Amino acid sequence: MLRTFRSTSWMWLAAACLALPAATRAAAPPPTPPAVPASAASTLAPIPFVSPHEANIRVASAPDAWGGPRTAADPTLSDRVTSYTIHATLDPGKHTVDATQVMTWRNRSDRPVDRIYLHMYLNAFENPGSLFFTERRMFSGSGHSRGGAKLKKGQWGYIQLQKLQQNGKDATWRYVHPDGGPDTDHTVLEVVLPEPVPAHGTLTLDMAFHDKLPRVVERTGWWGRFHLVAQWFPKIAVLELPGERGATHVRWNAHAFHYHSEFYADYGNYDVHLTVPKGYTVGAVGHEAGPPVEKDGKVTHHFVQTDVEDFAWVAAPGYKTLAATWTGPGSPTVTVRVIYPPEYKVVAQPILKATTDALTYFSRTLGPYPYRTVTAVVPPYNASEAGGMEYPTFFTAEHGREYTKGTISQFMIDFVTIHEFGHGYFMGILGSNEFEEPMLDEGMNEYWDQRMLTERGQDIYPVTPWLKRLGIDPGVKPFVMERASGVLGINFPSDTLDENSWDRLSNASYGSVYSRTASTMRTIEELVGRDAMGKAMKLYYERWKFRHPSAADLRDALAEGTGQSALIHQIFNAQVYGTQRVDARIVSVKNEELVPRPGTEMRDGKRVTLTRKAVREEIAKARKAWKKSHKGAKHGGPYPFLSTVTVRRTGAPVPRTVEVTFADGSRQTVDWNDGSRWKRFTFTGPVKAVSAQLDPKRTIYLDVNSLNDSYSTKKDTSASSRWTADAQALLQSFYTLLGTL
Repeated sequence: MLRTFRSTSWMWLAAACLALPAATRAAAPPPTPPAVPASAASTLAPIPFVSPHEANIRVASAPDAWGGPRTAADPTLSDRVTSYTIHATLDPGKHTVDATQVMTWRNRSDRPVDRIYLHMYLNAFENPGSLFFTERRMFSGSGHSRGGAKLKKGQWGYIQLQKLQQNGKDATWRYVHPDGGPDTDHTVLEVVLPEPVPAHGTLTLDMAFHDKLPRVVERTGWWGRFHLVAQWFPKIAVLELPGERGATHVRWNAHAFHYHSEFYADYGNYDVHLTVPKGYTVGAVGHEAGPPVEKDGKVTHHFVQTDVEDFAWVAAPGYKTLAATWTGPGSPTVTVRVIYPPEYKVVAQPILKATTDALTYFSRTLGPYPYRTVTAVVPPYNASEAGGMEYPTFFTAEHGREYTKGTISQFMIDFVTIHEFGHGYFMGILGSNEFEEPMLDEGMNEYWDQRMLTERGQDIYPVTPWLKRLGIDPGVKPFVMERASGVLGINFPSDTLDENSWDRLSNASYGSVYSRTASTMRTIEELVGRDAMGKAMKLYYERWKFRHPSAADLRDALAEGTGQSALIHQIFNAQVYGTQRVDARIVSVKNEELVPRPGTEMRDGKRVTLTRKAVREEIAKARKAWKKSHKGAKHGGPYPFLSTVTVRRTGAPVPRTVEVTFADGSRQTVDWNDGSRWKRFTFTGPVKAVSAQLDPKRTIYLDVNSLNDSYSTKKDTSASSRWTADAQALLQSFYTLLGTL
């Protein structure tokens, strides 16, 4: 999801203080399922929830986690745990979906399970008392987020469970709060099974449910006759085993629907029939298993997809479709579709091209794309909150009536398309847990997107490119923008990169996951080399595809793939698991000419005393002789210079290069790779040093202040030039925020 921009033990007290008045709440009464209270009695030992503050996973997963690495010899792409067979009917006038669902789930654990947990995500939009809206009020004023729409009467949404049976027997259920949220949140359901599922056994549940879709406020919903149907069906939580993502015991990972959080689910198969009015354009996760079937003025589409974690779809009348095919080594032939409203025709072809270009880049640099389809959806006017959202093989893009090369409109269309497609790898194929480690999806995806744009040579233009005609290039490099928006001026980040989605100080802190991760990974790439980083990322993808890695697993893959284990651990400890600022500066550049000095010294085996007068005469004589033999020389003399450059760190140690320039234009570089807080470098040569520069190639994107990276013994305008570049990047970040939100 493309967002720009979380909670502590005092959250719920603050939430109560921020709750809306009863009269306001009564205006949108929340429909509740006809639930039967769950029995408190159980003969089985309870399986605990993962901690509501789970984050910063430092212990690598076991080699056999999630069934071990997937290989070409495996009969399926993933170790399939779930399957969903759904028959759903959309009523666009009422904005409702009525559906039946058969869900199967495999108990991977070594113990029987008598209770499971279902995510009822759509209830996040049922009333102001949900955890989503409670946290949205809490984070108001702490940076911007896209979810700013205000729901009115008739615009709230919910999911209502109507039937839940196991082998013909009714199950009982109740709402629970794994993260300690408000009692008015109904996004996690505990189901007590009539029959426990034995160890390694399989559960089948028959369900019926009713959805009332919300007006689009974030991720899902309707506007006019456009319907984006996402987070819309009861979905089972993940049962994690010891050795998986830091788990030391069997546990349920069943977090509520937080304001900033996204999703996490098992891999499985989806077989979905969607019935809509005739004349509606339909797109969904996966591919159509056959031609649509028309009956009684309605059309049923049959979509199937294996080895994915979610299913979403779109239905809207009068929308157009643009399609193409793509082929690449190791991938099936991929059908790429763009579904768009006619008024946004101008962006359809650019979105199609950006998607196929992304297919080529991600397949080449990470691994082959394994699915047969990619579908991009352009949301209509007044539904921008539905744009920039990702699902397996299916995403929503940026809308617009303009696409002019070299302008911000081109960048926004291209970047959002590439970003949302990229989630198909980092969220989809790699199965990152977006609840607890958003950096593994949003952050790593942002890094790889900007890497692609950089290799494309696609700069960002915050203003029109006609300034080039005046000799001014307003373009900003992609990673310069990331540094400006997430690193520049942030001396001490409030939260670690590997913090979960909701334990955040502010909206801005969550949003920094994107840019800080991108800047961290780009810094690593510059330090280890592009080829080494590319090799490491391919290793990460190959080892963890169709599994669920943690930050520790990413760390170890980068350490092994780059061959720079100490460096990778150092940066992860400081940036991923820590909040250390990165900064260093040139303290001084001093020169001393090594001329004779008054005193005593040994000459021709005898100790002689040199007076001040004698020294002055000796120096003058030597200078006269040197000038005579070096006519026209602009630099140098009979005596060498001792140049001393002093540097100091005021942040975490990161390997640096120091480049020293001398009066004759020559340069020398030295490496500052140890953990020292300060250091002096000395140089002896025929001319004096005139300036020193830290990080001359500008590879340390985590540096919070580049203005102190240089020092000159003479007046130098380079600092003002760097300030201008930083200001330019900040301006671009502002435009990016406007376009994204």
